[in-house]
Amino acid sequence: MLPAQTPLLALQRCLEGGDFTRAISIADVMLAESKRNFNAWLGRASANLNLGWLIDADDDLEQALRLSPNDPQANLLRGMVEQRLGRIDAAVARLEPLAASALPQAVEAGITLSETLFYAHRRDALDRFVAARGAWTNDPRSVMTTARLQARTDPTAAIVVLTQIVETAKNPVFRRVAGFEAVQLLDKAGRYREAFDLATRLHKALTPPYDIEGLVGDVRVQQELIERQPERCASRVEPVTGVALIAALPRSGTTLLEQMLDRHPAVSGIGEYEGIDRIANGVVSSGRWPKGLQMLPREQLAALQAQYLHGATRLKRADASWTFDKTLEGWRWLIAVAAVLPGAVLFRVTREPRDMAISMLLSYFHPNTKGWTGSLQWIQRVIKAERAILPSAFISLQLKHHNVAYESLVADPQVYASKALEIMGLSMDPRVLAPESNARAVFTLSHEQVRRPINTTSIGRWKNYAFAFDGSWEGME
Repeated sequence: MLPAQTPLLALQRCLEGGDFTRAISIADVMLAESKRNFNAWLGRASANLNLGWLIDADDDLEQALRLSPNDPQANLLRGMVEQRLGRIDAAVARLEPLAASALPQAVEAGITLSETLFYAHRRDALDRFVAARGAWTNDPRSVMTTARLQARTDPTAAIVVLTQIVETAKNPVFRRVAGFEAVQLLDKAGRYREAFDLATRLHKALTPPYDIEGLVGDVRVQQELIERQPERCASRVEPVTGVALIAALPRSGTTLLEQMLDRHPAVSGIGEYEGIDRIANGVVSSGRWPKGLQMLPREQLAALQAQYLHGATRLKRADASWTFDKTLEGWRWLIAVAAVLPGAVLFRVTREPRDMAISMLLSYFHPNTKGWTGSLQWIQRVIKAERAILPSAFISLQLKHHNVAYESLVADPQVYASKALEIMGLSMDPRVLAPESNARAVFTLSHEQVRRPINTTSIGRWKNYAFAFDGSWEGME
């Protein structure tokens, strides 16, 4: 008879096999027996990190490091989480010694540190780190850093390196990241047809099947419920205070608005926080979404609210009274937002549809969660779905909201930033007009744009790709 599988071995096998939800369940059983089980906390953290639940991973690693402060794997995972949460100084301090060590974690620490320095625009530090070499430079992924540095002085050569990665690398994520960085360089060089063709090829080769009908259909069901039976969407929990979030599509100007408002002393941007994803997961897994949401026990809704607020508070600056969540999922889960976060202020940012669409098509998005960005036809369907449910749903659901047109914001930032702050009960502060001075790192597609003064250069960008748009785009608002 084969020996019984230990919980630790079962946990490790789940992690290796990608069954992260099961891994968390096993870790929870282990922790119910002993809160001092380091391996359970570490395994739970790894599972949460892979699922994108960064706040839970951060909590788990805090517990793990209390039990074993010098464990290299726990410190590596904590550095990765700190990077993604925008705690740049903490991430660098944790990753630097690991990257310089002879430990097995040195390579991953070096790769993560190079990405941290790049996205944080710490160019001098990145140059020194690369020049020092290290074990990480023997990893194929280090070529990405080389190409990023080369792009400053010789973008044409960098394009060649990046496209070679697309052709030769085995890891599909690595290929996709490299490919879309090449697309952006081609676009900057005015090689528009090449940029479009490469992006189209990347989407075709590296985007798995996506359920566009499921996304659009779910939004349509919400829209019908809101229009016909809005009373079934009423909240039964206490209102929240000091919570603002985005309800808009990607590439509409959300990062600019967040970076501007984050400069206000009373507002703390918290990035693309996964809190709305957790709310969505909670209501869908209940089996009550969306028509039976009113059947959920009040205690369950309150628990989802508490979970959201816990994470948002951990990410908030201590001196700020508001959190600003740049989630890209708020518009998709309006009924859930109304049920769980009554009192929150929602910001809808709109932009010329073709400008937004071409920016999506030419950019890296996760192929599973944002697979609909892989074709202009699907992007158009999602834009139409968003336009159909908003802004009327704000009114029907009695959600406090504000509409911001990107073109107006960049044309007259003083006026439109003042209006955005006003709905939060805040007065204008001149610092919001200089988002390029924001010291907080941006780990989004707009990380370079927001480090430049507010400008109008991206308006009308779609005209460089006019060949890709047919008449069906005419007249879209």
